[in-house]
Amino acid sequence: MLAILLSPIYIALNFYIAKWLIYWIENCNKHVQSKKIKTIIIGIYTFFASSIIIGFFLPAGPIQKIIKSIGNYWLGVLVYVIIIVFIADGIRLILYKSKKIPKEKLSLRKTIVTVGTICIISILTISIIGAINARQITITKYQINVEKIVKNKEKLKIVMVADLHLGYNIGCRQMQQMVKKINQEKPDVVAIAGDIFDNEYKALDNPKKLIKIFKQIKSKYGVYAVYGNHDVEEKVLAGFTFSFGKKKKVSNIKMDQLLEKANINLLRDEGVLIDNRFYLYGRPDYKKLGRGITKRKTPEQITKNMDKEKPIIVIDHQPRQLQELQDAGVDIDLSGHTHNGQLFPGNLLLPIMWENPYGYRKKGKMHSFVTSGIGLFGPNMRVGSKAEIVSITVTFKH
Repeated sequence: MLAILLSPIYIALNFYIAKWLIYWIENCNKHVQSKKIKTIIIGIYTFFASSIIIGFFLPAGPIQKIIKSIGNYWLGVLVYVIIIVFIADGIRLILYKSKKIPKEKLSLRKTIVTVGTICIISILTISIIGAINARQITITKYQINVEKIVKNKEKLKIVMVADLHLGYNIGCRQMQQMVKKINQEKPDVVAIAGDIFDNEYKALDNPKKLIKIFKQIKSKYGVYAVYGNHDVEEKVLAGFTFSFGKKKKVSNIKMDQLLEKANINLLRDEGVLIDNRFYLYGRPDYKKLGRGITKRKTPEQITKNMDKEKPIIVIDHQPRQLQELQDAGVDIDLSGHTHNGQLFPGNLLLPIMWENPYGYRKKGKMHSFVTSGIGLFGPNMRVGSKAEIVSITVTFKH
């Protein structure tokens, strides 16, 4: 619905940018002023601008994947086209109104070509760096103390990942890198905090190979996961999801089977007592609860029958209800969802929406961790954020 509401704005912005591009090219070379050349340029631009819509309506297959991939790259480029072009035009308008620089000089062909070239080089540089950065997974390490005694265990190594978004943007290559880095940390337990899939199961590049890759994760106590808001079968357009009819949004049964075959334990509003030493509880997504769940349990209900002398770790895709979780006796809360904005300046806006938008925050006695994730939402790049694995060394009281 949101994508439909935004479509007139998207069309208007692309019309403005296309005019700006033609104007710059005309000043670069007089031969571009011919109707034929302009038509070719507009046609190429229209293809890129429409690729996300074309990919949405194409039947599933290799061509659709290519077009959708082009569209996702284009979305990232477009963000910085809009920002840089609007900044350039804003500065030009201020100078024009202030009369500090003669109007004739601002309208010179040389000025237009120079400013346009700087803008295009800036856009391409940011976009290329962003696309490369999205594929480089880093490890962010934390050390915390939990004031509880765990018999015969002084430390626990938790490795958390989230927001894999397996689909059109992310596939086997990124997962191979992720698993290799997870194993480097020699984890006691691995937690996957939701959005494992990017809505459409058919978008996976090689399900059988993905299963083999996930099975290579080495963890003393195993791999545990929860579903997020994108782990449901829906059509995706520009990162926004569409569902038709009033049928409840749930995961594709093939998603569940993939995790089971990959030895990933999916927790659906349920917990486990691991090695009789600590609890690990997986919550369903805040909005999209999934199959078989009509209302997710409150933090108080989660810990009601737990031995609170033991550490309690919760995996919750969205970093919500931090105060309630702390009050219920949770020691560690593991989340994702925010992507740390993914594209600058999105990360500057997150603190308005989330108490802990990214990183580490201590809430009373509870430790809250929010990762920027492994995968991508919509635009196929990261600027001002990173693809990360979170490694947490927990030291217990002794």
